[in-house]
Amino acid sequence: MATDLRRKEQLPELTKRIVETYDRIDTINHLGHGPLPNYEAVIGVIEDLKEILFPGFRRREGLHLGNVLYHVGDLIDGLHDKLTVQISRALRHEAGRIEVDVCETDFDALGQAKAIEFLEHIPDLRQALALDVQAAYDGDPSVRGLDEIIFCYPGLEAITVYRLAHALYQMEIPLIPRMMSEWAHSKTGIDIHPGATIGSHFFIDHGTGVVIGQTCEIGNRVKLYQGVTLGALSFATDGDGNLVRGTKRHPTLEDGVVIYANATVLGGATVVGHDSVIGSSVWLTKSVEPHSTVVLEKPKLRIRADHAAETFDGVVDYQI
Repeated sequence: MATDLRRKEQLPELTKRIVETYDRIDTINHLGHGPLPNYEAVIGVIEDLKEILFPGFRRREGLHLGNVLYHVGDLIDGLHDKLTVQISRALRHEAGRIEVDVCETDFDALGQAKAIEFLEHIPDLRQALALDVQAAYDGDPSVRGLDEIIFCYPGLEAITVYRLAHALYQMEIPLIPRMMSEWAHSKTGIDIHPGATIGSHFFIDHGTGVVIGQTCEIGNRVKLYQGVTLGALSFATDGDGNLVRGTKRHPTLEDGVVIYANATVLGGATVVGHDSVIGSSVWLTKSVEPHSTVVLEKPKLRIRADHAAETFDGVVDYQI
């Protein structure tokens, strides 16, 4: 099919009209400012970090105790440089956004200090992730070994990125934690806000559709299944109708809680007591005591087969 070159003559005028909107609609531009964190660079940082957290499982093969020190040292050196640049960009942008005089701050030095502070977390993050891997093994009879979890489980992928992003979030690094968590969300279907607080031995089974909000507090040995939402019940507004930020909006799960598929638990005042079980498809907006079991009443099903239709409760029993 031949291209009509005459039709292309309208493109310069279209380009001009688009660029004119950049002045009129300036809330979704980033023009004339310092560079933002680079999305591909942040993803590269995640991949390098996973190489350190799970050596031998990712890109580099043939690692052993005789050469791993050099390999990790090379990665750490590169991460120092990459993180320094990306963190300094994020800090400079945030300072400008809140109208701080950026000329008075050495953001490169601050970015370097924050990068080293973050890298110091890696030994503790490895310990936390080892407990998460063990929780997955202990909680899933289908898995044959820890290697399978590290290679294959989207829940571990999401938890790994969450724990990295949460460390940066606690250091008050803007933008980058959310960039990391949303990348993991796009890969796994699991949406964990980096501001959530999650204890040890955390396991997400299957995982697709899980949502964990910013102010969630999750204890130790908690297990979630696919489709679980830990969300906000409502959004408070001020006298001008603007959302009130900085309040606890999402639930608390104490130690040993299990929540089955497609359950929804909402509200900052909602506490699920320790060692409780929340059944599938439950909608929960109030607290429950420890050792509680919350399930829906057994539904009635109607099956139609040939010339018969029977309503039954639990057991299929119909005649044709």
